[in-house]
Amino acid sequence: MSDSAQHHRAVEGAEGVEGVEGVGHWLPTTIDTSVAHIARVYDFFLGGKDNFPADREAAARILKGNPGMRDTCREQREYLRRAVRYLAGNGIRQFIDIGTGLPTQENTHEVAQKVAPDARIAYIDNDPIVLAHARVLMADQDHGRTVFIHADAREPAKLLADPALTDVIDFTQPVAVLLIGILHFLPDSENPAELIRALLDVVPAGSYLAISHGTPDFAPEMGDAVQAAYQASSMPCRVRTSTEVMALLKGVELVDPGLVLLAEWRPDGPVPANRQQITYAAVGRKVS
Repeated sequence: MSDSAQHHRAVEGAEGVEGVEGVGHWLPTTIDTSVAHIARVYDFFLGGKDNFPADREAAARILKGNPGMRDTCREQREYLRRAVRYLAGNGIRQFIDIGTGLPTQENTHEVAQKVAPDARIAYIDNDPIVLAHARVLMADQDHGRTVFIHADAREPAKLLADPALTDVIDFTQPVAVLLIGILHFLPDSENPAELIRALLDVVPAGSYLAISHGTPDFAPEMGDAVQAAYQASSMPCRVRTSTEVMALLKGVELVDPGLVLLAEWRPDGPVPANRQQITYAAVGRKVS
């Protein structure tokens, strides 16, 4: 099926009927496309088609603050793939991908199941359009034990108790929790450290946490401008310093190379030069 056909089926399904049967859930029918959503703005930066005028207006503001934001988003996707490949290669067979965004090429389940066909993946997102596309994706192909759940990371207790999650994820066995490109959208008032603690509390030793997080450390003016642009588009944003990001990572032992810029985390080739980097990456292991 073409990308445009998938887009038509997904959006029509989400909005055109009273309830849309998803993977383990009925999808919400009201999609407010007049307000920008992080997943759809990110889709625009990656060259996708599943975005609306409000998302593109927000993206234009963000690009004024950081003209290289498209490169940053591509590097974040590449980091995700490398991290998942590393985790699957180190015996992890369960993944919880929170704030997954719209499906694109080489999604978490595709990377993990290429290494380990028995890998199980739970995707979490709060955008109904993401779930509508997931419904099409899951219906058209066999992706093994993979589930998409409509939930909000800001409600970890509710998320972790979801039967669709516990049906796929066995919390007595190691789990990789992926928080890629989401933590900087949680302001201090929403306590991202509490979210991480809640997630780490339910997974056993030997589990992993993978994160990326926007930072002002290397380009303060750019970091401030991007943060302000998101906030101007009704999307909370809080870039954090290395000290603040490390505070979020209490409870895990970082694997080499530690907390580094996206492109520097176990790169497949030469690290791009002469680019202002604004995002950290890290993978840590829960040791007790």
